[in-house]
Formats: sequence, C-alpha cells, structure tokens
Amino acid sequence: MSRIVHCRKLGKELPGLDFVPFDDELGNRLYNQVSAQGWQMWLEHSKMLINEYRLDLVTQQAYDFLHKRCDEFFFGEGSELPKEFVAPQHKH
Repeated sequence: MSRIVHCRKLGKELPGLDFVPFDDELGNRLYNQVSAQGWQMWLEHSKMLINEYRLDLVTQQAYDFLHKRCDEFFFGEGSELPKEFVAPQHKH
C-alpha cells in the first residue's frame, strides 16, 4: 500500500514518493508534500533544463542549480524556462 500525500504541485491526494530524493531539508519536504506524479513532472522539467543549459551533472554547480530550481518548482513561483527555450510542436 502506497503512502498518500496532499500533493503541493497538483493540489490533491495522490500516492507519495517511495524515497527521499535529497538528503536534506528539501528532500524531506518533497517526500512529505509531493506525489509521485508531481515528481515525474519535475523529472521532465529537469531534463529540459539539463539540455537547454547543457549542464554537466557531475559538477557541484549543476547539482546546486537543479536543487534550487526543484525548490522553486514545488515551493516557489515555479522554475523559469530558459529564455531561448521553444516548446516542441506536437504533430496531430
């Protein structure tokens, strides 16, 4: 049976994360206040950030950047899109 949390991002009761994503206070807040579905939204957003900013994920700077953006995504005004970002057009 999965844990149910009131997802801060989606505003409803949903299954929570099975893990604490960061070993710090932000990780604990995410675990307690973000659903697995909300976390999946962050993962998709973070992929765009990694690609657009060409982040090298082995550096502390990339970790710090993504950590801050994750906090903003869930607990702030949202993570800004890069100025140069153009959303892909979906074919119908």
